[in-house]
Amino acid sequence: MSNNWPIVQFGEFTELVKRPTEASGVVGSVGVKLYGEGVHVVEEKSIFEFRAARFDIRKDDLIYNDMWARKGSVAIVPDKYDGYVASAHFPTWELDNTRVDPAFLGWYFRTPEFWNMCENSSQGTTGRNAISKRGFRKLEIPLPPPDEQRRVVARIEELAAKVERAQILRGQAVGAVDSLVTSLHFKLAGEKAFTVDKFLALDEQREKIEVGKEYPQIGIKGFGQGLFPKEAVNATQTTYKWFNRLYEGAIVLSQPKGWEGAIAVCPQSLAGYYASPEYRTFRCVEGQAIPEYLAEILATPWFWKQLKDVQRGLGGRRQRTRPEQFLSMEIPMPTVEQQRQAVQIFRKLCPIKRHQAATAAKLDALLPSILDKAFKGEL
Repeated sequence: MSNNWPIVQFGEFTELVKRPTEASGVVGSVGVKLYGEGVHVVEEKSIFEFRAARFDIRKDDLIYNDMWARKGSVAIVPDKYDGYVASAHFPTWELDNTRVDPAFLGWYFRTPEFWNMCENSSQGTTGRNAISKRGFRKLEIPLPPPDEQRRVVARIEELAAKVERAQILRGQAVGAVDSLVTSLHFKLAGEKAFTVDKFLALDEQREKIEVGKEYPQIGIKGFGQGLFPKEAVNATQTTYKWFNRLYEGAIVLSQPKGWEGAIAVCPQSLAGYYASPEYRTFRCVEGQAIPEYLAEILATPWFWKQLKDVQRGLGGRRQRTRPEQFLSMEIPMPTVEQQRQAVQIFRKLCPIKRHQAATAAKLDALLPSILDKAFKGEL
């Protein structure tokens, strides 16, 4: 697994601590994000308003969510959260700094190897699997001497900074393309603003679910990232009575996630796939809009902001973008002839967009690869 690094149990360099807080005013209570994404503040209020007891945490403490450690909810407390509090569901451990560098652990917590180890050590009923303190102590890590740990951390941080810089540059390139699309849209549309129902109509090809038949599914990513294929389901795997059958050129809107840009045009490759009733489909009104043009406009941050204005509900999990609200939204819209002219320009941008999409996937894979090599002793 590593270049002769000794395998050490967590219990050899951690000590469980429980510091009853003496705070008397407003204090921040923290949680731990999944998959090694670190500590975050869940709520801030007077210490007397918390229903359950809270305990102080300190810089460089190891802290985890006992219910979700199996999903990588483990972290090192950063300096900015020193003196904050956590509930008893977040066991806190002091580290032996003569044995382990906190930053070394922090990076290790972001590896699938560690998440799988926590998963395998968790116990309980489905959905309630918790890792015990005893189980956590028995987790193992390849642990080189402190000097080597610090060298590895420095190398990881050097490479991670380069990845982050490349991601920033890629984002800027994508932003420039989006700005060009939006700018051209406004230039062509001028003052001509219409409600969406002038150029789109609800058009759902509902298909009743039949026993023995399989229905290949689609999902939709937020922020203009489009549709993607999913595994097929059959009647025994769903409580829905019917699915929407997709067709080429259909505008697909996610009711739960429309407010975060989960809207796209169905390509030919996904025609014939199915979507749940939570995915509403619309067709272009003949002579008023064409799918090729809308595919570009729907993928811009400008359009996502328009969708936010028609969201309903309280909190991200309850917000809905319903057809009647979507169709009543008012936006500038050029003529069909102008749309066709713009599509010719957009097509010249396609190679750029494809390149950026491919680059994004490669960049996303870089850091996991770096961490994999780091904890195998190969950096």
